[in-house]
Formats: sequence, structure tokens, C-alpha cells
Amino acid sequence: MGQAISQSTMHVSDIMSSPVKCVHMDTTVLTAKRMFDKERIHHFVIKENDQVVGIISDRDVLRAISPFLGNKMMARAQDEQTLRLRIHKIMSRELITIEVDASIVDACEKMLKENVSCILVYDKNTLVGILTMRDVVTWVAKTGPRAQG
Repeated sequence: MGQAISQSTMHVSDIMSSPVKCVHMDTTVLTAKRMFDKERIHHFVIKENDQVVGIISDRDVLRAISPFLGNKMMARAQDEQTLRLRIHKIMSRELITIEVDASIVDACEKMLKENVSCILVYDKNTLVGILTMRDVVTWVAKTGPRAQG
């Protein structure tokens, strides 16, 4: 890599993931799990009528699924029901957001303060990306002192 890039000149837009992967709030837990497995990502934004209404993580989905599924000795009918839950029942409705031109440091501080692993990125009132811990770690690995040497 070239010269070290100053943290103060880097913006969220430089490292965020875009476009954002979205699903409808009536998606089932089973469908969401399959989508997480296929896409190999950790967050989906939930939309209804083109409005962002929530966010869900792969961890939310795993917590919703009965641990007895797949065990013929222990699985019950209600365990199968967990797969048919709609994700709007388990999604987070409290959205943590930041503007696209905010610094990466500001975004990281906000993520730490709010104890979240991702933050939605807006340009005025339009969702333009998502910044995840993975995006930040990838950036550090590519631009840090060890990457320079």
C-alpha cells in the first residue's frame, strides 16, 4: 500500500458497504437464515413500503430458532414454529444512524457508545450504506502501520 491515510480525512462513505441488503418485514426466520447463509453477511435492513423500519442480524435469527431443531429426540412442534416467525417480531426497531460525510472515528465512537455492530449510513434522508465492524476492521488491516511496511 502507499502512504498512510489520515484518519481525520477518512469518511464513512470511504469504507461503508453499499448497496444495503434489504428484506421485507414479513420474511420468515427460516428464509432470513437461508439468506444470511447465502449472502455471507451479518445484517439485513428491514423495509416496508420502501421505508426502513428495522434491522436484523444473523445473531437475532439464531437466537429465535429453537435449539432443539434437528434433534429428533428433543424437537417438538413448537420448535418448528420458530422457523415460521416473521422477522418483524424479532428485529430491532431502534435504528442507529450516521451521515455519509461523518468521519470513521465518529462512527466508531457512536457504535461503541450504542453497543452495536453496525450503523446505517444516510445521505440526508436516503439510506446509502451500512458500516459494520467488519468494514472497520478491514480498513484498519489495509491502512494500519503493518499494512504500510
